[in-house]
Amino acid sequence: MTTTVHAPPDRVLAVRLDSDGDVLLTGPAVRALAATHEQVDLLVSGAGAQAAALLPGVTETLRFEAPWSGTAPPPVSAEAVLDLVARLVARRYRLAVIFTSFHQSPLPMALLARLAGVRRVVATSEDYPGSLLDVRHRRGPGLHEVEAALDLAARAGAALPADDDGLLAVRRPLPPVPAAARPPGQDGTPAWNAVVLHPGASVPARAPLPEQARAIARQLSDDGWDVLVTGSAAERGLTAYVADGHATDLGGRTSLAELAAVLDTAVCAVVGNTGPAHLAAAVGTPVASLFAPVVPAERWLPYGVPRLVLGDQGADCRATRARTCPVPGHPCLSSVTPGQVSQAVARLARRPAPATAGAGRWRS
Repeated sequence: MTTTVHAPPDRVLAVRLDSDGDVLLTGPAVRALAATHEQVDLLVSGAGAQAAALLPGVTETLRFEAPWSGTAPPPVSAEAVLDLVARLVARRYRLAVIFTSFHQSPLPMALLARLAGVRRVVATSEDYPGSLLDVRHRRGPGLHEVEAALDLAARAGAALPADDDGLLAVRRPLPPVPAAARPPGQDGTPAWNAVVLHPGASVPARAPLPEQARAIARQLSDDGWDVLVTGSAAERGLTAYVADGHATDLGGRTSLAELAAVLDTAVCAVVGNTGPAHLAAAVGTPVASLFAPVVPAERWLPYGVPRLVLGDQGADCRATRARTCPVPGHPCLSSVTPGQVSQAVARLARRPAPATAGAGRWRS
């Protein structure tokens, strides 16, 4: 009697324990892994779970609230850590690729992967990894986060297929555009003249001042755009203030997938350095980027779409990684006028700029 021995499945674990925007930026690298291996599972935190559900190439999404990651990390829980290790053991991963931003350490996750018996662990690390990593990748200078992740995937032996452009992407079809985002009289029809204004950010230093965002909404409405103000449920007060009768308030009224559908129909998005900027890029929508230089623009700008950068990139907050603006008055972004935003949107939408665009400082 002959016994057939089956080889273990070619199952790979990709890890990105950050927010939705960070997960979206890892998308091309995940697709490279999926093109090279039979199955790619993605380990994310709750803050990145909605984006993980949108990524092409992901077979299964696992969740773990890491005590070393995020803006409000949970306390260390032996039970949660041991549960994660047990889940990883059960899946018998042959490879783990740990994606991090340039200032984060992959080593806590690498240790858990080792405890779970993962055969090969690959990550970018400035710190000495001991025996935790099989491949210690060093990030090249000047790389965008997308390119750095693709470079790491290449070190893990993965490559995009020839017909993959390496840009951000989401699973399609997207859900219908919510009814609240459709202009009057256009039942079921996307808001073809829409500009999305997303005034909030998970890091306050990267968002415009509320009164500035409200003035921008008014200017864009005066320009003739259907302005859609978006935000999370926690930002409903902000989006109502910004919309102020000049725009449609969608605060707390869309899931991330529905927000992707709204952005997909828009001619442009006006947004700071936060997740929806990368979601706009993932659906191919141009971005007027209100970019605070607390982190390097070359690493975090919307990737692969037409974009215009607004904001003083030489401001005193430059490269501080500050979460709250360290300079009174938030000058890196408050110096941007509604007229400048108007001109940027007109250029990105390929429409002539209004005659009054560019005049005057914003007003509340």
